[in-house]
Amino acid sequence: MARRPAVPRIATGNRKVIPAPEALQRLREGNRRFVTEATSRHSFKMAEAQEPFAIILGCADSRVPAEIVFDQGLGDLFVIRVAGNIVAPSQIGSVEFAAERYHTRLVVVLGHSRCGAVLATLEEMQRPKGSQSRNLRSIVDRVRPSVEPLLAGPHSDNPDALVEQAVRANVRVSVGQLRHGSDVLEQLIQERGLAVVGAEYSLETGVVDFFDEETVSKKEP
Repeated sequence: MARRPAVPRIATGNRKVIPAPEALQRLREGNRRFVTEATSRHSFKMAEAQEPFAIILGCADSRVPAEIVFDQGLGDLFVIRVAGNIVAPSQIGSVEFAAERYHTRLVVVLGHSRCGAVLATLEEMQRPKGSQSRNLRSIVDRVRPSVEPLLAGPHSDNPDALVEQAVRANVRVSVGQLRHGSDVLEQLIQERGLAVVGAEYSLETGVVDFFDEETVSKKEP
């Protein structure tokens, strides 16, 4: 049997490891700057309520902060982040909460290029390590069904194309799970105009490519 080409690995390089005390100090200083600058630009009246116009289920990758990617401010987005933008009961419950409580009518599952969780899943499927923690494996196991068929497809011998296709497949599976894995969300989709769409953020260009947009155009305003 021919050996599959290796999936591109996540480059770490010789990066400096920041000690926890220094990291905490950076956060403290950053919050001080935020409070000082925000009081001149934002109102903190939203402490009493919020009205997010979109729900974003995105990856926890530090390079994909939804508020910055979409140029939105405090209170504009209800953001749920988890490695691999997977859908588990807690994510479904969070989407249900926001959609019902705040009457938010758009849900975006936001994946991104070179997703580490997708890469880890492909690596595990091609070269099982058996050393993953139970918790990490739970993420891999949720990504696996979306990417497994691709290993027998036309891109199986092209690592870069395989990862690209796997990222999109993973987003589409998460979209499907939100659309059909919750009675609450299904009812909101059918009766209240809720739309769930997939999107991919490019780490290389900063552009977000939305797909399944036609489901939004069909919804009532």
